Amino acid sequence: MTELTSSFSYNPILVVLSVVVAIQAGYVGISLALLIPGAFANRRRLLIAGSAITLAVGIWSMHFIGMLAITTSVAIDYAVVPTLLSFLICSLVTGVAIYLASLRSQRLMVIAAALMGIGITTMHYVGMAAVHSVFHLTHDPAYVLASIAIAIAASGLALWLAFSADRRPPLFLCAVVLGCAVSGMHYMAMAGTTLHLATAQLANTTSLMSGDILAAIVSVVACSISAVFMLALIPSEAREAHGEHLWRAAHGVPNDPLPEGPHADAPPPDLLQPAEPRLLPGASGPAEPTSTAALLAPILSAGDLLLPIEKNGKRFHIAADDIVSVHSNAHYTYIFNGRDDLFCPLSISDIAARLPEAMFSRIHRGYIVNLVFVVRIKKAGDSGVVELDSPIRRTVPVSRSRLAGFRTELAAFKASQSTASTGHC
Repeated sequence: MTELTSSFSYNPILVVLSVVVAIQAGYVGISLALLIPGAFANRRRLLIAGSAITLAVGIWSMHFIGMLAITTSVAIDYAVVPTLLSFLICSLVTGVAIYLASLRSQRLMVIAAALMGIGITTMHYVGMAAVHSVFHLTHDPAYVLASIAIAIAASGLALWLAFSADRRPPLFLCAVVLGCAVSGMHYMAMAGTTLHLATAQLANTTSLMSGDILAAIVSVVACSISAVFMLALIPSEAREAHGEHLWRAAHGVPNDPLPEGPHADAPPPDLLQPAEPRLLPGASGPAEPTSTAALLAPILSAGDLLLPIEKNGKRFHIAADDIVSVHSNAHYTYIFNGRDDLFCPLSISDIAARLPEAMFSRIHRGYIVNLVFVVRIKKAGDSGVVELDSPIRRTVPVSRSRLAGFRTELAAFKASQSTASTGHC
């Protein structure tokens, strides 16, 4: 067999293109991932899918373009099955890693980084198997280990920037670092790869499509997918305002701005429809239909305020002490108990009017937080975010108009807690 290491070189234009594709995928992927902790229900799932698919397509495209950048004395044709299999591997591991990291557990973050890094490396070497019809490949074990280490580090960096960084650098800088790291993994692995070509295969030098054209097509497709997810999932203030205006018009609600304070007026009673008969836990038969008045009235049991929630088609109640945060979804809400987002048929205005002001604060038109679970307030542009201490860590946005007041409110609450604890002791 004849080694072709002497003719193993790169097309510099395609090398630069591969890095650019990785950077743009990192930018969009991290942008979407940053929205996951504050999203709920279907939007949360869409953001996880969008971030994972964007990163997977970008990383795979970078590797594929990097392979097309190789210049040898023999044209390289790529087998379809290994090429598609490598993409599926990348999509799967990236999706699982993004989901695990979105749970905001340090242990799961490490597992996600290791899984994503090993998966990206596996994707690379499976994709390399696509050239076996022309070449026989050998890999230097030292370079293989180095590529795995770089892939895990790059994955950990991406997940940390998206979910854990307290002082995050500018997003574009994060994307550049991630794109260069992913590209570095590929070219590190290629540095330890040797191509061997049998002399009997030298006559087979035809290729159906130019590598430059194929690289351009892959780049356009990857960037288009990123653009679709960027435009569809990253919220626009104008689009949100337009959507709220349409909802209010459809329900006959005046288009006045929603007050930020906890005493916002409740929506008209007719917006909350009577609940369907449901089987309550411990009941022998279906419950009677719940009237609007009964639904809006606070339910007291053992001195605790209870709010209605629904899970798996059944209605339960959650105590105020167990509520970590509340997030509005049109005229309904989701109550976060530290682990799950539970559907509640009440509006956020109604919940805010019923929760005790001493313990809960409405920090945004769409969010209420339990002051007991607030760990810190972090600056985020002109506004801020609140980090909540719960089994699944979560951040909640603070509106710019409420930021200063909430800092004072939280400080007073923590001081009163400390005083009460000292007095009790």
